[in-house]
Amino acid sequence: MFRKILIANRGEIALRIIAACKELDIPTVAVYSEADRDFLHVRFADEAVCIGPARSLESYLNIPSIISAAEITNVDALHPGYGYLAENAHFAEMCETCGIKFIGPSADSIRLMGDKARAVETFQQLGIPTIPGIRPIQGEEDQLENRLDQVGFPLLIKAVAGGGGRGMRIVRSADEFPAAYAAAQSEAQGAFGSAEVYLERYLENPRHIEFQILSDEHGNVVHLGERECSIQRRHQKLIEESPSLAISEELRAKLGAQVVEVIRQLEYENVGTVEFLFDQQGNYFFIEMNTRIQVEHPLTEMVTGLDLVKEQIRVAAGQELGFSQDSIQFRGHSIECRINAESPETFAPSPGQIVAYHAPGGAGIRVDSAAYTDCVISPHYDSLIAKLIAHGRDRNEAIARIKRALDTFVIEGIQTTIPLHRRVLDDPGFAAGDYGTSFLERFDI
Repeated sequence: MFRKILIANRGEIALRIIAACKELDIPTVAVYSEADRDFLHVRFADEAVCIGPARSLESYLNIPSIISAAEITNVDALHPGYGYLAENAHFAEMCETCGIKFIGPSADSIRLMGDKARAVETFQQLGIPTIPGIRPIQGEEDQLENRLDQVGFPLLIKAVAGGGGRGMRIVRSADEFPAAYAAAQSEAQGAFGSAEVYLERYLENPRHIEFQILSDEHGNVVHLGERECSIQRRHQKLIEESPSLAISEELRAKLGAQVVEVIRQLEYENVGTVEFLFDQQGNYFFIEMNTRIQVEHPLTEMVTGLDLVKEQIRVAAGQELGFSQDSIQFRGHSIECRINAESPETFAPSPGQIVAYHAPGGAGIRVDSAAYTDCVISPHYDSLIAKLIAHGRDRNEAIARIKRALDTFVIEGIQTTIPLHRRVLDDPGFAAGDYGTSFLERFDI
């Protein structure tokens, strides 16, 4: 097992990794920006190193500073969490070059899956259905409009290096295409440093469902069921649940087995998430794979009883999985609400100081957060304040518990999305499980 692990992240995911390391009796090193000096991940790690000013580019995205922090603290492993450098193949290579184990998949796997168009082509070649689409050939963009019939309308322009809804545009007619194409390229360049995009058919109000996988270097691969992520705004997830009402036991077994076989053929190691869109006829299509721990991983932990972060660390240390697919049991139902520092009506950011904070508790409730009374939600970083997770014997109990928890969650001094979560959970369509990615349009959001 590792001697010491550096956590190249901040906030709630840094605390989550510290908790797993404490249970494994592994000392931790936190890194922090000058703006995060008083945050909880700094307090609870065994050591902490300041890596730069508040701007992410000068701190949490500063590879030389992070590698230097790892070297001066003599760590032998690094956990990237999610976001920031978690899916940066160059960063993974730098860690390995410096003799630091990157707790995640190989740089080659990150690079392959990080190119969304190549990922789609790879899964298609391995027998997984994909949405019809094309990847523009460099230098032939001016001929692209003549090929739009290959995709059909409506179509979606997507950044090759994208994620989180950035660099995406929906196009419903040929007249809209030139302006949307230019806008998507510009946004992709600004967000990911690459203007390359590709096109695929746009599915109207699909369900967004992802499968969690875990694999080791010894060839063992398992899936840990699915998560429904269809409640989203502008491709940003707001509420997730597991299992999905759209997946039968038979389909879970069939699709899960397909995903496991693809991961085995790719010789992929560590955690990953294979994402699908389901159309209104129940057909499913692979869209991308995330090569990191997901924000919503607690859902899977609640229904399987497994600690995914501890499993990541064990696998990275060369250990075999301690369980087989047949031994995994799915128990009950889990729902997660992402509580953000945003207006619940306009989604305008609401940074500032939290003047009162009280997290809910009770049976079946889990809160992953780095917030506390008097802490400051900085405009420099993601607006996530907390992840509120409820688990119940069935979906109705999980919904009742998360409603109760939302009603007793106190965050004062800034606006949060708690009122919106309450509206969604009270909606008859959500209660019936009858929703897709366009669900929030009924709220004019």
